[in-house]
Amino acid sequence: MQTKEIIYELRTKKGMSQDALAEKVFVTRQAVSRWENGETVPNTETLKLLSQVFDVSINTLLGAPAKLICQCCGMPLDDAIISTEKDGSRNEQYCKWCYADGTYMYHDMDDLIEVCVKNMASDAHPVDAVRAYLKDMLPTLDYWKNHSELSDGGAFEEFKQKLIGEINALQIAGMPKLEKLNALVGSYVNLAYTLPNGSKVKFIDDHATYLGNQLTSEADASRCFGILANMEFIMICTYGENGADPELLLYKKR
Repeated sequence: MQTKEIIYELRTKKGMSQDALAEKVFVTRQAVSRWENGETVPNTETLKLLSQVFDVSINTLLGAPAKLICQCCGMPLDDAIISTEKDGSRNEQYCKWCYADGTYMYHDMDDLIEVCVKNMASDAHPVDAVRAYLKDMLPTLDYWKNHSELSDGGAFEEFKQKLIGEINALQIAGMPKLEKLNALVGSYVNLAYTLPNGSKVKFIDDHATYLGNQLTSEADASRCFGILANMEFIMICTYGENGADPELLLYKKR
């Protein structure tokens, strides 16, 4: 599809008139009409605004001419997992796991490799083969090639260690000592908890990226502890296989 068709389709899916879209991206209705007729293409700044309005990447608006991959972990990028800046704009260089709200989530390549291995290994792709592949591939990506310039001087790692200390100090019964926190996108860990009245509620944002981990309970191997945290809160829950029967144990503002 061409840009003119993509803008028309996205606008009509949202039930927006040309006037309404024009107002959101600070142009005239005639400008929107010219885009949809293929007479002109939005400029770079307008494409950024359209990206936010439609919640898609600029790459998608332009007909996906480039095959995007995360420049930190190598994962193929689509609109659902592209990272965002603090202002909500998309950063099409990274996935949500590696970069969130202006923050790089990984500063140790070995840590990233171990997280990726857990998700990529299979019968067809053994752990050792996946690890060897990642050790060869990751150094070719822009983030790791420019890591010294992009590094925050250890500030984020220091924050993670502080969080780990706070979580371990809670001394949750049956929970093993927490050693690491990894980046977790909300939609993958947003469990629905049952309230006393029988209704269900979720507490986190599907689109946000958090720090967290899963630990097997020392008291009951059939259940796990789920830890989530950010600068504002610490949340700990327990659940069965594949997130079954979740129970919220603690929600603490920092």
